[in-house]
Amino acid sequence: MTEPYLRSGIFLAPFHNHDENPTLSIERDFELLQHLDRLNYHEAWIGEHHSGGFEVIACPEMFIAAAAERTRNIRLGTGVVSLPYHNPFIVADRMVQLDHMTRGRAMFGVGPGALVHDALKQGIQPGDQRRMMNESLDVVVRLLHGETVTAKTDWFNLVEARLQLPSYTQPTMELAVAAARSPAGGLAAGKHGIGMLSIGGTSPEALARHKANWELYEQEARTHGHVPDRRKWRLVGLMHIAETREQARKNVEFGLTAFTDYFRDVATFPIVPPDVTDPYAFMVESGTACIGTPDDAIAYIERLLEGSGGFGVVCELAHNWADWEQTKRHFELMARFVHPHFQRSREPLKHSYDFAAQHHIDFISQASAAVQAEIDRHAARRAAEAQKSAAE
Repeated sequence: MTEPYLRSGIFLAPFHNHDENPTLSIERDFELLQHLDRLNYHEAWIGEHHSGGFEVIACPEMFIAAAAERTRNIRLGTGVVSLPYHNPFIVADRMVQLDHMTRGRAMFGVGPGALVHDALKQGIQPGDQRRMMNESLDVVVRLLHGETVTAKTDWFNLVEARLQLPSYTQPTMELAVAAARSPAGGLAAGKHGIGMLSIGGTSPEALARHKANWELYEQEARTHGHVPDRRKWRLVGLMHIAETREQARKNVEFGLTAFTDYFRDVATFPIVPPDVTDPYAFMVESGTACIGTPDDAIAYIERLLEGSGGFGVVCELAHNWADWEQTKRHFELMARFVHPHFQRSREPLKHSYDFAAQHHIDFISQASAAVQAEIDRHAARRAAEAQKSAAE
């Protein structure tokens, strides 16, 4: 990958322990996006979940509409809309409206749906979800490109369906497909030449899966006439940093256990194996997460870049391991000390400083000579004026 600039983002499921006030949890998510907007984070992806009691946003489009009113620059994506849960014509129409309402800051992330209980509540069998995602995505892409679509499956029927609004972002808003363990996401993203959101951990084993999915993406993209672009690839990592490793470890005592319990008890795959008694040690030692300092975060991201071959956006999973003040501090440290390392924003400053320092003695000499010359010119003018006055 030749592109050196690594964009920053978050993946906001969101995760909130069920012992808290859910209304305030949602409000804090809005405050988080405002905080990230001020810190120059590039994007945030907001999830859709309907069960499990931990991920509390049911409609990412509704949340994004409100968040867009409270922020200025950060791009806001659905992370993801679970396509099997919606008629493809309706979801495409809603996303185009959101594209207009946000003046092009909306992004459309899709997936099959992560929680089995969400699907079963709607009479959807888990084994059908990926097929349904692909059937829907095929239609959605055509609709967003202005086509009239007639298509019938066992779960939707479109008859000469055509969107009444064009996309605000031309030719369409940015699209991405979630990819975790199955190849479905990578294949779907590659087929349409759109972005890929890699979730599901960053251990060496998980990173190998992400890399394999990207290779599938590349093959499928070329088969369908698209040019693979790693800048469209987002990789989701787990991080919490503080000024010291000791402080970071202390901070995550707030919510790490509840987070790992949720993935053991409810979610479809455990991040921490059931027999692990110290989730902090496992996370750090296995490479699943970075819990440490800004330097540790830089090393962690560099490992992800090397192991994957390169991607365009590093997305942090917004996990609420730490309490609110420590969470905000984490993101501030990331923006101040980690992101500049990968965005090369400090190099020109350092070059300018080093050049000035290397020529400091010469510059002082020239400055002193210039000042003295001005002093001498002023003295000469005064002397000439005095001489002229005396002659008169």
